[in-house]
Amino acid sequence: MESGYVTTPFGRRPMSLGMLASQQLAETIEPGMKRSKWKLFRAICEARPALGVTDRALTVLDALLTFYPDDEISEEKGLIVFPSNAQLSLRARGMTPATLRRHLAVLVEAGLILRKDSPNGKRYARRDRAGAIGEAFGFSIAPLLARAVEIESLAAQAVANRELLRVTRERLTVCRRDISKLIETALEEEVSGDWEGISAMFRTLLARIPRVATAEALAPLLDEMGLLRDEIVNALERRIKTQKIDSNESQIERHKQNSNPDSTYELEPSFEPKQGERAVADNEPNAEAPDERRLKQPKPSGGMANKAKDTADPGAVHSLKSFPLGLILQACPQILDYGPGGTIGNWRDLMSAAVIVRSMLGVSPSAYEEACSGMGPENAATVIACILERGGHINSPGGYLRDLTRRTERGEFAIGPMLMALVRANSGVRRHAG
Repeated sequence: MESGYVTTPFGRRPMSLGMLASQQLAETIEPGMKRSKWKLFRAICEARPALGVTDRALTVLDALLTFYPDDEISEEKGLIVFPSNAQLSLRARGMTPATLRRHLAVLVEAGLILRKDSPNGKRYARRDRAGAIGEAFGFSIAPLLARAVEIESLAAQAVANRELLRVTRERLTVCRRDISKLIETALEEEVSGDWEGISAMFRTLLARIPRVATAEALAPLLDEMGLLRDEIVNALERRIKTQKIDSNESQIERHKQNSNPDSTYELEPSFEPKQGERAVADNEPNAEAPDERRLKQPKPSGGMANKAKDTADPGAVHSLKSFPLGLILQACPQILDYGPGGTIGNWRDLMSAAVIVRSMLGVSPSAYEEACSGMGPENAATVIACILERGGHINSPGGYLRDLTRRTERGEFAIGPMLMALVRANSGVRRHAG
């Protein structure tokens, strides 16, 4: 700033602490600092919401910068512009004098320009015999140079936020389309499942999307929709696997029947009589023949057959037992703070809170999706609540969750002991679900 002292506005315009702070900031320009005025102006346009200026005020600032003679702003070339109101109005797209004064005041209030008023309030410059400007009165653009680093940082952040919002909106749009069409596919193929409840949950998520959204507001919705999509995909994949298994079993059965059509042994059950039954058959004269007893053996029911098939299948997913919601909240009271309104009244509230806690703990979406697939959504949310409760003892929540998921798939992990240990540890805590 050229003056090196405090300058007050002309006439009835009052002085303020904000103006004094802007003048002090303008005196802190680093020696030799330069900036392209138009690059700096574009950065101000990017950071406009953060700087608190309107688009009309930026029109006036644009007009002011046209009166600066060089492309680069620097102290060596002076930082005062002194256009008349008539010339400034022309370069501000014909803005009226009253509107011009109002937006100049906005720029001063935002700390982007300073007034350096002459004794009579006119704007002019005194030149020496060589034609160089000795002293000028008008508007100082020194705050632009003093705040250049701050303005550029705000502009970069605004660009990053806009890009993040764009990417988040695109992912949300794709996820909405996927869920809608996958539900239609499940209904057309008559896949078993609570599709009415899933559709209602989908409609609830859609209703929560705000008209004017930020990336921070859309991120949790995107996580919840991603989990819902994964749940639907898992149900459809289970249907595909079931169809493949049924088809393979049918082909194997046909192969057995056709491989030796002259043999009748393979068509008969091959159950061997127990030791006690063999003794009865040997000692009782009226006992039925072993072959007749084998033919009268009851066939295993469909549920027993499927259970035996699951036990024999090494690739089967090991399911965990879900525990009562009240017991989970007694063991993990901290999760209540992340439920809707600070309460958890049902499983949906718990799973919504788990999504928030998952992000807070730094657990990646892929790790949580694997846990939901391997344990089930309710049990995955329960484990997240347990990890939150034991947060001070777990260095890597994401790695810990992946390890528990792998142990679950091998049938080596149970939630019960973890919950009971936390119940004993939190026996003094008295909190309840909403």
